[in-house]
Amino acid sequence: MQKIIISGCCGHMGKVVAAICANDPDVEVVAGFDLMAQPMDFPVFANPADCTVPADVVIDFSHPSALNSLLAYCVEHKMPVVLATTGYSDAQLTAIRETAEQIPIFRSANMSLGINVIMDLVKKAASLLGESWDIEVEERHHRRKLDAPSGTALMLAKAAADGLPYQPEYVLDRHTTRKPRGSHEIGISSLRGGTIVGEHTVMFAGRDEVIEITHHAASREIFANGAVQAAKFLTQVENPGMYDMQDLVQKLQ
Repeated sequence: MQKIIISGCCGHMGKVVAAICANDPDVEVVAGFDLMAQPMDFPVFANPADCTVPADVVIDFSHPSALNSLLAYCVEHKMPVVLATTGYSDAQLTAIRETAEQIPIFRSANMSLGINVIMDLVKKAASLLGESWDIEVEERHHRRKLDAPSGTALMLAKAAADGLPYQPEYVLDRHTTRKPRGSHEIGISSLRGGTIVGEHTVMFAGRDEVIEITHHAASREIFANGAVQAAKFLTQVENPGMYDMQDLVQKLQ
């Protein structure tokens, strides 16, 4: 049985991960990290450095501000970590890549298998449709989400960019300028409201026709389940490095 620590265990996603693990006979949550410590079915530590509970892997659904202490803990204990938090700064992304030289790190802005499938579709569509089609990405999330655009929207924009014969410009805000849309732009729009779990649409607009590729998340369980699958995958990884959903998908095939 694989022993899991949940970073951000008292948050919305942390609780969903804990619930999924409770129904999975192959894993056990043995501890949690959270500044807002609440009583759970396992010990919770405000500071990872205080944790002495043996474990195999960490799943992180916390906040970018918790990254430094989390990475320090994982390096000290030679423990792989699944980073499902979004909104990291460039400096933090550099720190993650450098830490991956010492331990296995699984990082994805979206743990949904479905999202990772449509990423391939978006890249292929961009490659086939070419420069004569305009590309726009729209994402919708609940009112509590902090970062905008979402990490998933940026992943989808990059998937489209990877299929194009040119390097596009990401445009996040059009209201400050009054000019026609550039032919080498990818627009990214963010909407926030209510309890929307997550909706992402990539629109390809050509002459007299439009293609839309859309993913709707009906619950947070799809992300939590993906993170648990990623944790299981990491416990089988022997070498340090950066891993993502594409590695997991290949493993499942």
